[in-house]
Amino acid sequence: MKKLISVLTSTLLFGSAIGQVCIKDTNMNSLKNWDRKYFEKPLNNPFIFYIIHGNFTADVNISTSKYRSAGLPNGIKLMKYSPGKHPEVVKSFLEGYVWTNFKKENTGLSNQISSSKECFIISGEIADTSSLNYLRDIVGVITYLLDNGGVSVYDPQAFTFFGKTDWAEKIFNPNGSVPRNHVMILFSEENGMKWYHTRGLRKFGRPDLSIHNVPEKYEEQVTDLIGRFIEYLGFGGIIPDGQKIRMKSLPEGMWCKNEGDLEDPDFNNKHVEIYWK
Repeated sequence: MKKLISVLTSTLLFGSAIGQVCIKDTNMNSLKNWDRKYFEKPLNNPFIFYIIHGNFTADVNISTSKYRSAGLPNGIKLMKYSPGKHPEVVKSFLEGYVWTNFKKENTGLSNQISSSKECFIISGEIADTSSLNYLRDIVGVITYLLDNGGVSVYDPQAFTFFGKTDWAEKIFNPNGSVPRNHVMILFSEENGMKWYHTRGLRKFGRPDLSIHNVPEKYEEQVTDLIGRFIEYLGFGGIIPDGQKIRMKSLPEGMWCKNEGDLEDPDFNNKHVEIYWK
């Protein structure tokens, strides 16, 4: 997925930027804070990257109370692409393994996406802080776009396409960050066992997770472990090198190590490798 980075670079250079997102009502006191209960200190800057396909109305004019958003956070850009503004970008994400699988699983929505003439890209990097209000605000902007011509949201960091209903149920309606709904747990066959890893934690400024050589008898327990770590990291926690794993359902001696870099194509992120012993 190195293409993710290269396409982002080109879109920032050549996209049609929406200079401001207009907020109709400005009573910010009505917004619920998305606090990070495990946050003690900054780690990595959260990186945001979403693509919203559709055929949109001209203005971006958001109600704070309806969409629970204070607008775009500092450092985040909203770019629009259309037949008259680099139309090749609209189709550029509709190829490769993730898109091919999605078309097989959801023919109706994939046809709507393929027929879209426009897309917005929300992207950028922001400072790691003690709240997820930046994500709350971005979720509100995306939900507005879906209500005004959008048909889908693609999160390439998590290899996930959302339709309108799916996005509302998993991302917007909970009115909280729900880290597990923003992160994908993947697995693949490996030497008669499985490799489990995540994608999507970079939007929280945290490393993704990886554990190799998972035998069948521990698959459910490892999935549970990863889910717990997703919540911990999403809400601001940091896993130090040498962190021991203490779960009665898993063998003793398991531990963690921070590895990789942002250029790793398996994650597009750093990651925490979980070792058996």
